[in-house]
Amino acid sequence: MSQQPAFSRADPDERRQSLIEATARVLGAKGAAGVSVRAICAEAGVSPGLLRHYFAGVSDAIAETYRWTGALIAEALEAAVAAAGPDPRARLLAYLTANFRPPIAGADLLASYIGFWSLARSDARVAAVRAEVYGDFRSGLEALLMAWRPGLKDARLPAIALTALIDGLWLELAQGNAPFTAEEAEALAAQWLESLAG
Repeated sequence: MSQQPAFSRADPDERRQSLIEATARVLGAKGAAGVSVRAICAEAGVSPGLLRHYFAGVSDAIAETYRWTGALIAEALEAAVAAAGPDPRARLLAYLTANFRPPIAGADLLASYIGFWSLARSDARVAAVRAEVYGDFRSGLEALLMAWRPGLKDARLPAIALTALIDGLWLELAQGNAPFTAEEAEALAAQWLESLAG
């Protein structure tokens, strides 16, 4: 029997992904000020030089971690919409209310997002990914709004308003001890939906 090589073709991608996930954990645990090459590599269990092999630096690692986190959220939203069936209103509500359930609603994601948000003010790469992630979310929401209300002249402002509502409710729920339940947040989203796109 031949021995398998120590490293396979997938290993570089796996190592890069492990650094992305380590960056998310460090960002969540230590905040933006605690993210460093040393902290990320210690969390990933690799030597500090490995991060620079896969990323231009910490800023690049954080930006890619933000992009990866956004993709995880997008997958959860797509799964919720698919599970809702063919009814356009049900699909739209599923897109909105999935934000109040795991894996999107949770303290770990909130901690990472606080770091992303704070860095987006001072780091152009992180700001660009923030615009990309939020743009994708709003585009998905606009498409679902238009499918539900084909005669709607402009879905942009209703999508912006609904995004703001979702963000605020999600922020409260993810912190824990919110003065409302996830079910109440879902009911509020449904009410706003009717009033905005009536």
